[in-house]
Amino acid sequence: MKTPEEFLKDNGFVAADEIDRQALVSAFLDEMERGLAGQTSSLMMLPTYVGVGGRVAPGTKVAVLDAGGTNFRGGIVEIPPRIEHRENQPMPGIKSEVDVETFYAAFASEVKRLKEFATLPRIGWCFSYPAEVTPALDARLVKWTKNIRAPGIVGQYVGAELSKRLGGADIAIVNDTVATLLAAKATEGERTYSSYIGFILGTGTNCAYVEKTANILKLKDAAKAGGTMIVNAESGGFDKIAQSEFDKAMDAKTVQPGQSIFEKMISGAYLGGIGLEIYRAAAKEGLFSRKAAAALSSLGALDTIDFDNFCAAYRKEGRDNPLDAIFADANDAKMARRLGIPVFERAAALTAIHLAAFAIKTGGGESAEAPVAINADGSTYYKTRAIPFARTVKAQLDEMLLRRRNINYEITPQVDDAPMVGAAVAAAVAAAH
Repeated sequence: MKTPEEFLKDNGFVAADEIDRQALVSAFLDEMERGLAGQTSSLMMLPTYVGVGGRVAPGTKVAVLDAGGTNFRGGIVEIPPRIEHRENQPMPGIKSEVDVETFYAAFASEVKRLKEFATLPRIGWCFSYPAEVTPALDARLVKWTKNIRAPGIVGQYVGAELSKRLGGADIAIVNDTVATLLAAKATEGERTYSSYIGFILGTGTNCAYVEKTANILKLKDAAKAGGTMIVNAESGGFDKIAQSEFDKAMDAKTVQPGQSIFEKMISGAYLGGIGLEIYRAAAKEGLFSRKAAAALSSLGALDTIDFDNFCAAYRKEGRDNPLDAIFADANDAKMARRLGIPVFERAAALTAIHLAAFAIKTGGGESAEAPVAINADGSTYYKTRAIPFARTVKAQLDEMLLRRRNINYEITPQVDDAPMVGAAVAAAVAAAH
């Protein structure tokens, strides 16, 4: 019988310690350059028209909206970050279809509630649905996700429309990854950073970083422009990476097969699916007992949380894990963990490669006194149990950046409510220019 490691390798699964890190970093950098130039690339490299210059005055209070899921939040963010007067409510259109006026009325009402507490006239809005951002920091909604039903909003510039209903209010819009990057600025205090990266690894993944505006060649007159700008890479779309047979099988069952290849190899929405494909294939190869193989055949789906908890030998109180029953035999359980843990190890290695490429692209980190700040957010990054995920990523970044390239970086402390904090910083920084 094959060992689990041989079985994985025979199906094209590259173990974490066998990944060609330099080749993938180079592929990322090449795709970034192509995306910035407007050439065909798996990375969209979207200009955000948001900079990171200057400091936000301590005590600044900003009215902030955060919309990107099934709920939206409003509150006052004070810098250094502290959130007051926060309220959550259902996203308009999540329970039933809403018309244009009903949609904007919900947000306008929230801004009016917060207005008296803000010291900054400009409103920050983290709007994390697919949208095209404008130089005026508005956003034109391209499509809804997460089952929001407000069809009249599609195609509209949501900032301008809300502003009309607030008598001409000034609004700065960013998405969640850009906001995560900006949240690092809210905590820097007297610390000096040479550049910034915002990284999300939860249900999905994405990265934003600071680029010289002159390098964004697809922008008109970019070569004449000075300064820097945050670029939203939409990095989950990176596709210059080989998939295993398990990745391909899982991908074929998703809503958009062939898209978001990198995201499907590292993020929480998909790791459980990869694990299930591995287990099913291993059962056919005879790596499990007949009883476990029969039980696997009736398992329709596997949530990443259950896959992770099982691999960590962790039982969450109040949650039945189907894998505990399927692999009740000790030998089956040992085999399943040897097959499953490499999925998380590979995800950590790819995450480190991902971040290393963007740190290199910033051009920063030459001095330990001014490292590149990486602000990471997301449940997969911080809450994975199968391996010490964040610590593993950092150890590999130390090797790729510090020891091999002498690039200094710092993973900043996790910022609670990073989308709200980052939206406040966007409003404050934009208002200062």
